[in-house]
Amino acid sequence: MDFLTTFPDIGRQNLRDIKKSVDATFKDFSRSYGEGIEDFFYPLLKFLVFFEKLLINTPWPIIIAVLAGLAWLGSRNWKLVTGTIISFIIIGALGMWKDTMATLAIISVATLVCIAVGIPFGIWMAKSDRMQSIITPVLDIMQTIPSFVYLIPVVMLLGLGKVPGLLAVCVYALPPLVRLTNLGIRLVDREILEAADAFGANPRQKLFGVQIPLALPNIFAGINQTIMMALAMVVIASMIGVKGLGVPVLQAVQNQYLALGLMNGLAIVALAIIFDRVSQQYGKRLQKHREGGHHE
Repeated sequence: MDFLTTFPDIGRQNLRDIKKSVDATFKDFSRSYGEGIEDFFYPLLKFLVFFEKLLINTPWPIIIAVLAGLAWLGSRNWKLVTGTIISFIIIGALGMWKDTMATLAIISVATLVCIAVGIPFGIWMAKSDRMQSIITPVLDIMQTIPSFVYLIPVVMLLGLGKVPGLLAVCVYALPPLVRLTNLGIRLVDREILEAADAFGANPRQKLFGVQIPLALPNIFAGINQTIMMALAMVVIASMIGVKGLGVPVLQAVQNQYLALGLMNGLAIVALAIIFDRVSQQYGKRLQKHREGGHHE
């Protein structure tokens, strides 16, 4: 038996009307406010375009040297630095340099946006149980709704291009950072906070001098997860006009080019492994530093 025939009050026509009214309302909203929203995100677009051009036009030895330097600063591990250099030389030799730089640009900017939005929201959740109860279901929806579904409103508002792709990546990648920032601050020992109170620290000094430094390992775990999820969105974002390694992967799927798909897929994997290992090692070093501070 058809489910709708069991509930004649809701009927098919009513359901169609509801769908049509939702679509019409959103279309009216996008017509009215779409241009204003585009203007709001224009500085972000300018920065993304500038950063992408900078990465693509900078000579490759300089890019590899900078990435190797960042890998060393983060991990203090020569094996990881060597792996980073070799990976990027292979990526360049296989003709994937430009796409990799475009992907690197969008992942870097998306991560910066997620940090700028996610950490303050995580702090807000940690400070207020009420905010936690409001934000947690929103994060649940962001994590569980299929990524294709929220591409629809983003594309309707902003069309195809870099900014809609960047926003889609951010929506998908933001929740772990918010959750882990909240968790890290809530896990700070009450005795330490009481000691800070005893020294006359005000709430701002407690937050920036005690809670955030002690929560940094958790926050970096959140950044690590955000980067991984942003990389996972690269292929889907390519469907709405984001350049990078996702475009050839999408072409490979559409045209059944196994070699092309594998090469670009492995380049995404290489980026993911490098980002993951460097941020993990940095998080571990922060943890050791924190534990060392406690032993003292």
